[in-house]
Amino acid sequence: MRRKIPNSGAMIAFEAAARHESFSRAAEELSQTQSAICRQVAGLEDFLGIQLFRRSKRGVKLTEAGLSYSRQIAVRLDEVERDTLSLMSSQGQGVTLKLAVVPTFATKWLLPRLGGFLRSNPEATVNLDNRTRPFLFTETNFDAAIYFGNSIWSGTQSIFLMRENLVPVCSPRLVAQYGQMSAIDIANLPLLQQSTRPYAWRKWFASLGQRVSSDMAGPRFELFSMLAQAAKHDMGVALIPPMMIEDELASGDLVIPVIHEYLSDKSYYLIFPEHHPETQTFHAFRDWLLAEASDYRLANNLG
Repeated sequence: MRRKIPNSGAMIAFEAAARHESFSRAAEELSQTQSAICRQVAGLEDFLGIQLFRRSKRGVKLTEAGLSYSRQIAVRLDEVERDTLSLMSSQGQGVTLKLAVVPTFATKWLLPRLGGFLRSNPEATVNLDNRTRPFLFTETNFDAAIYFGNSIWSGTQSIFLMRENLVPVCSPRLVAQYGQMSAIDIANLPLLQQSTRPYAWRKWFASLGQRVSSDMAGPRFELFSMLAQAAKHDMGVALIPPMMIEDELASGDLVIPVIHEYLSDKSYYLIFPEHHPETQTFHAFRDWLLAEASDYRLANNLG
């Protein structure tokens, strides 16, 4: 069946004109004449049967439909450009894996190990993009995702990687100020919260058999890297997995005031579409990732 897709040149002309809200500046950017841009945009409007610009003597202004369409087109053109550059850089050799990842896990755990996979698989390229929430694979070009939560994700397969162990951390200055701390002492300090794990402190205290009325109070941050910085700068106590702050613990920028960890009931998973193309590179990456995760679990008693 023939696809209902506009001329690519017209879409490029429209995207540039929409970004600048000017046909003349779009023509400058694309090394075309202003009349050529006008013709292509008009042809696109005829194809769609929708007015994308309001034209006046003072220039052009996007309609609401034009603004919405321009945003969608810009994303698609960026994706095509990235895919094109990727193909050009590899000279058509090898395979590129596109992974959606939770950012701090990727930065602190995955990237320090990823070089080993790439050295063993020189034909592979691995691209990483941040995603912290589930999404529809059919609406993206991702091959897989490394996700923290549960394994229920519609239309996908999931493979367990590891659980998450949370420990309290703060600056050494806070410990020096308060001396030897107990869980009750921590409860009286500002509790730094992570927005994606709103009950973390409640569960940590509960694992010690304690209830704290203020366990959900305190400033909220989305990423572990933000929590670490806040704790490092004396803003309070944070719950963070040691694997995310190995450098800070080694340098003494962060310390563990109470030696007690809570093993989260949620986990890290490798998620990929139910009907995933069975490429050799993806198989190699999956097997490598599972082996690395298994080694880490055994070394850190993560089950």
